[in-house]
Amino acid sequence: MNLIAAIQSFVPGCAQEAADQDLILSLALREPIAILTRESLAAHMTASGFIVNEARNKTLMVHHNIYNSWSWTGGHADGDSDLLAVALREAREETGIVNVTPLSREIMSLDVLTVPGHVKNGMYVSAHLHLSAAYLLMAPEKQPISVQPDENSGVQWIAFDSLERMCNEAHMLPVYRKLIERMQKLV
Repeated sequence: MNLIAAIQSFVPGCAQEAADQDLILSLALREPIAILTRESLAAHMTASGFIVNEARNKTLMVHHNIYNSWSWTGGHADGDSDLLAVALREAREETGIVNVTPLSREIMSLDVLTVPGHVKNGMYVSAHLHLSAAYLLMAPEKQPISVQPDENSGVQWIAFDSLERMCNEAHMLPVYRKLIERMQKLV
């Protein structure tokens, strides 16, 4: 499914998602290549995976170097319009897991996320927006995990009821709660 079709097929679950879907669609129609790459300095597409274990009571998170917080996996589309493939690739790259599958092939959350200015690889990156498509993924908890030092300083299964204590990004907690609720409805 191409980028525009994937975004259009998403059914918003709240006013925030409807507004964010409109903004993402507007940018995707106006600058389809620029938002899939990092040519657009103001906003670009990202895909994330909220990875749950088979018991569906924990999520696999990374301790993100830039945000200094436990976070879902994900990254920039970097030209790939298959956002599910991006989410799966990032999940594997950032955690070292091999066995991970989608609980659904559909986008489970659309969010426009603010990224504060920061230094990455010795270069300053200005504040910008991540146009985030999130997917629910599942992985067996017993497989090996590994840190990717250029991206994170930890990889860990975190119980859902510990997210508020572990995540330093308060603005991400409603996104994680929304994904947990949607995952529970898939059962």
